Amino acid sequence: MEQVYRFLKEKLPMDEKYIVVGVSGGVDSMVLLHVLLEYCSTIDCQIVCAHVHHNVRKESDQEQIFVKKYCQEHHVIFETKKLTYDKKFTEQEARMKRYDFFEEILKKYQSHYLLTAHHGDDLIETIWMKLVRGTTLKGAIGIQMESKRSFYNILRPLLSLSKEEIYQYAQEQNLPYVEDSSNQDSHYTRNRYRQEILPFLKQENENVEQHFLEYSQDLEKVLAYIEKETNLRYNEIVVDNKLNWRQFQLLDSVLQDEILKKFLFQIYQQDIVQLTKKHFHILQDFLRQGEIHRGIDLPVGKTFYKDYQFLYLKESQEYTNYQMVLEQKVILPNGKVIEVTSSLSDSSNFATYLDSSMLALPLIVRNSHAQDTMTIKNMKGHKKIGDIFTNEKVPFEERKEWPVVVDSNGEIIWLPGLKKTQFDRKKDGKYDIILKYY
Repeated sequence: MEQVYRFLKEKLPMDEKYIVVGVSGGVDSMVLLHVLLEYCSTIDCQIVCAHVHHNVRKESDQEQIFVKKYCQEHHVIFETKKLTYDKKFTEQEARMKRYDFFEEILKKYQSHYLLTAHHGDDLIETIWMKLVRGTTLKGAIGIQMESKRSFYNILRPLLSLSKEEIYQYAQEQNLPYVEDSSNQDSHYTRNRYRQEILPFLKQENENVEQHFLEYSQDLEKVLAYIEKETNLRYNEIVVDNKLNWRQFQLLDSVLQDEILKKFLFQIYQQDIVQLTKKHFHILQDFLRQGEIHRGIDLPVGKTFYKDYQFLYLKESQEYTNYQMVLEQKVILPNGKVIEVTSSLSDSSNFATYLDSSMLALPLIVRNSHAQDTMTIKNMKGHKKIGDIFTNEKVPFEERKEWPVVVDSNGEIIWLPGLKKTQFDRKKDGKYDIILKYY
């Protein structure tokens, strides 16, 4: 128990008036309460016992009476709550309501410390469960001896002890406690790990709890260092929610991943749960590629754009799909105009000269489609319009409304302002239609 007292002395400030401890009545929490009573006898603080009646087992009423009586005998403030559930009992809902109650008590007594009785066996079970289900590196830490919340810290002083050590201490101190019958129910995932995996690990190494704790603490230190480096680099390459992707490419892949996660969280906030690992991997690949003026649509109506220097997320724009017969003049959604004129001296890509005998009239102006291909004047074969946009450095947000002139057979005749096709005639050749784009 020496390490437990040392932890309490290190983490609990001498001037904390109230300390809240979660007590179920089981051996773990009763040992924690006893240790805390011993510790608080040396300092000026009051213990508040927070007991949750989960309202699932018939023994819960007696357990509540047991804990209340013990608290009265030892001059501990007793607070309790009987839970109700929306539908059927689930561990997730019970945990959420349990911590809502704890926070309510912490606020009532203006306390900044909640102590729980998690121990070394809990740590091993949690790590195994998370690894099997799939988790992040942070999740693989399992349970921390200290966790910081919004206005309070959670301390777990018994995390360095095994279940056997806790039972031994309870026996030595002659401590009363209750046994939770649900701990033997293999219906619960944790109990299956407890009954099948944990005995094997302890048989392999009697100090396995200490090794898992050291692993957890080492991983916690490494991740804290990575977080520190991430924050330093993040502030260097992210300005006004724009990420300098050229600088980003120079970073180690570990920092790249962490910066990207933080970048996405800053923009998405509570909607971050809409992004899956698949989305994240797509963005990773996109960032490591050299293509520019491209975008990727993301959940919640956002699009990821990349220009020559920056990567940024913004709300997806509403684009107007249009298709208009070109008789004399059309005014486009982007404010530009395509007009039939009788004479013109322009030889740029903002004008084209056509022979009606080579076309299926009438001509139609529509916005570009992702699958569009066209022939380019004086070149063989077809080229994707998307590639032309990239080569011409057309901003991604302008591409979906960019006009394309086609004939009635759907053949692309002209990509205004960018490229002419084989249908364009020489100014001194045969043509009877002149189009200009402005």
